[in-house]
This record gives sequence, structure tokens and C-alpha cells, in this order.
Amino acid sequence: MTAAAARAVLNLAPPARGVEEAGIAERVIAWQRQHGRHTLPWQNTRDPYRVWLSEIMLQQTQVATVLGYYTRFLDRFSDVQALAAAPLDDVLALWSGLGYYSRARHLHRCAQAVVAAHGGQFPATSAALQTLPGIGRSTAAAIAAFCFGERVAILDGNVKRVLTRVLGFDGDLAEPAQERALWQRATALLPEHGIESYTQGLMDLGATLCTPRSPKCLICPLSAGCVAAAQSDPERYPVKTRKLKRRRRDQVWLWLQWQGRVWLVRRPESGVWAGLWSWPEFDTAQAAAAASAAWPGTGEWLPSFTHALTHFDWTLRPLRWTLPPDAGPAAVDSLVAVWPGGRWCCIEEARAMGLPAPLRKLLG
Repeated sequence: MTAAAARAVLNLAPPARGVEEAGIAERVIAWQRQHGRHTLPWQNTRDPYRVWLSEIMLQQTQVATVLGYYTRFLDRFSDVQALAAAPLDDVLALWSGLGYYSRARHLHRCAQAVVAAHGGQFPATSAALQTLPGIGRSTAAAIAAFCFGERVAILDGNVKRVLTRVLGFDGDLAEPAQERALWQRATALLPEHGIESYTQGLMDLGATLCTPRSPKCLICPLSAGCVAAAQSDPERYPVKTRKLKRRRRDQVWLWLQWQGRVWLVRRPESGVWAGLWSWPEFDTAQAAAAASAAWPGTGEWLPSFTHALTHFDWTLRPLRWTLPPDAGPAAVDSLVAVWPGGRWCCIEEARAMGLPAPLRKLLG
């Protein structure tokens, strides 16, 4: 029986933190104040709206990518009331290219909930923040720590990597029990004071030094007591055995043009690019050829390309079909009736809509 199991059987408290573990927070705080990041546009503020927006945008997205989107969002939606009042299409249009579009839909729903249920003021505790759409435990904790000084742990991807390496935590994070155990360890490390610098410091360490590959252990403030560094094998942490099995999908994208406009259809509310405007799809080139056999105008096959998504690689081959300018509206309406709810848009109008990134690139 392990020591942990014996403690559980005897209903004993876990052992006290060692000297090295007890000093983690102090070293993180000191390092962050001297060497951490201090000039990002969402820092040096206690405005929950700005912090929340940055936290959602930074989920699975690099800081360099987020910077431009963050500024454009604030220019268009200066506060939570403005975001809540905006049409979803406007939000998706500004999000276009940032990926993981469910974040944008949750962002919009959350803003509406803050206005409708909380009078336009974000709740001041992590527990209450977690009740809002799209705000999970770690995001809620980050907002609560940065904006309200709540002493609460975060555990995003960067922080998981830092803590599992420092602590030598080799529990499989694919297992909920091990994830909960790491949350407990993270909570036990919290400092009595300086929660803002500590939280930011863990984020900064994960982003700049304790990287997934080739971490810079020699200049890390935690290297002296880091279990992974002592083992000379930091890349074995964190442990997560359940891997996503990548799939492939091959389809045809119909680029249908008429009188200087393109035909766009709204994608379903769930699945890839949910809620965005896109082109119709065919499962095979044969299906596209059969459907277009009786169409007026001319078609041109463009080079196929592969777009990498979280769970699969999607190879799309555009078929650009140009209907003759003098085609009658009745005939055109009959042709596009198989895609109900679509609309003809000029290129400039299309660019202002919420489009998938590869479509926006093709339109130029």
C-alpha cells in the first residue's frame, strides 16, 4: 500500500509541504515582477471585461495571434453592454481566423448573461463566474485573481505543464481523479499575498521558459527544486495518455458566382465552423460533377488544399462555377434552392461576414 493510500485509509491529512515546495510561490512572484511580461494590452487592469476577453481569446491560441484580434474587438465592442447588444454575425466576423469558433458564440452568450442577469457587472468570485456560459474553472479563477484578488488556483495548459514538472506529478491527466489531484496540489501552493503576480508568473513561465519542447531550465527560477529538471526529462510531463486520433476528410467546396456575387450558406449551429457563412459542400468530385451537369455557365477546378483542425485534417477542393450574367433569376433560384437559407453576397459584403479563414483567403 502506498503512503497516500495508507493516509486515506486512516483518514489522515496529507503531509506538510517541504521547504522547496513551500518556496515555489515566492520565487514565482519575485521572478514575475522582475522578468515576467508586463506590457500586454490586457495587463495592468482590473476591468473584468478586458481580462475575460483576453482569457477566452488566449485559449489554445498564441499571444502573437491574439494581439490584433483583441485590439479590434475592443475598438468595436468597448464594453460588455456593446458586445451583448451586437448581432452574433458581427461577433463571428471579427473572430474569423482566430479559430475555435464556439468561443465566439459563448463569448456573445456570456455577455448577454452578464447584462441580463448581473446588471452588466461581472460576478466577483470564481464560483459565480463559472455559472456563466463559456467560463470554466481556470478561466473563472484567472478573472477572479486578476480583477478581484481572490486567492484561487488556475490550471490552464501552460500552468499544468509548469506544475507537473516542478512537482514531478506523473498522474495521468486523462483521468478525472488525477486532474482533481493536481487541482488540490495547485491550490495548496497558493501564496497568502501577491496572487496577481503569482498567477501571471505561472502563465509567463509556461509561455516563455517552461515550453513543451526544449524548456529553458538553466534560467528558470524553479529549476533548483524542479523534479523534472533533476530527472533531466522535463518533456515527459505532463502525462496524458489519451491522445486524439486524427482523422481525414475530403470534400468539394462549391464556389458559385453570378453577376459578381457569391452564394453563401449558413453552417449548422454545431460542428466545424458552426454558425459561420461558407460555401456548399459535396462529399465527392463525382457528386459535384453530377449535380452541376445541367447547370448553365462554366466550371473550373482549383487546386485542393488541406486545412488542419483540432481532430482532423480537412482536404477541400474548390469548384468555381460561374453562372452566365444573363441567367434568369427564376432559373438561378431553382438551382440554389437545394441550399435553403443561403444568400448572394458581393465580395465586399462577404468579407464583412463571419467566414472560415480559408474561404476568406480564397476571396482575397
